[in-house]
Amino acid sequence: MSTATPPASPPISPAQKAATLTEALPYIRRFHGKLIVVKYGGNAMTDESLKHSFARDVVLLKLVGLNPVVVHGGGPQIEQLLARVGKKGEFIQGMRVTDAETMDVVEMVLAGQVNKEIVELINHAGGRAVGLTGQDGGLINARKLRMTSKEKPDEQIDIGQVGEIVSIDPRIIQTLTDNGFIPVIAPIGSGGEGETYNINADVVAGKIAEVLKAEKLVLMTNTPGVLDQQGKLLTGLSPRQIDELFADGTISGGMLPKISSALDAARGGVSAVHIIDGRVDHALLLEIMTDHGVGTMIRSL
Repeated sequence: MSTATPPASPPISPAQKAATLTEALPYIRRFHGKLIVVKYGGNAMTDESLKHSFARDVVLLKLVGLNPVVVHGGGPQIEQLLARVGKKGEFIQGMRVTDAETMDVVEMVLAGQVNKEIVELINHAGGRAVGLTGQDGGLINARKLRMTSKEKPDEQIDIGQVGEIVSIDPRIIQTLTDNGFIPVIAPIGSGGEGETYNINADVVAGKIAEVLKAEKLVLMTNTPGVLDQQGKLLTGLSPRQIDELFADGTISGGMLPKISSALDAARGGVSAVHIIDGRVDHALLLEIMTDHGVGTMIRSL
């Protein structure tokens, strides 16, 4: 077997670099001062190179005048810690079943490990990030999620301390973004009696984007975007087309909460929702700042 080093990529000329920068100019002008909510998850959270790439992208967006808000998941990290304590994760209709012991693990991972790591990555890249959970500043008011059985529509499934959002108080986000900070939010909410709830991160990102009337909601995932039944990427979709994909079973499993939150946000006033491949280096910049996107865009109309 040959052990020769693969040829290096050809160097980019100064003219090519300048062309790339000028391509971004109309997007910077169009989105200056606008709020962009980014759901950060998937491989982008576990690959070291992609983590640093993501942090730099977020800082660059802030420095050129956009207002990024990051909502993160932490599924792989939660699974690792559950395995260490002898528990196996269980999902129903794309939602994690969360008993009291699992909720302790979720809080430890999301509010502790993952949130702090993302804040540190962004700060190290030159930004000013502040870590939050939905409990801080009364950001997310939640209640227990009542899930209906698909097989028996008159029955409900108890999936533990999983919450649905009752309301969002965005003032803490607005205060931070107005003062040059980048909010980084863990998807944990509070109930009316002080209960703690695990909430799907895609749902949290979608609702925050909707309440804030964000210019864009970007959902980073482990697939190229929304695929049809033949595996072909669907680059542009309307809410009506999304409904059709639900109806024929093209969208199922873990994509259900992701696409549902995207659809709600598009219908709720978010100008565009993007579902992008987080495995692509600098996917966030490619989707927002160039002519060549890397995923699926759901239009608000």
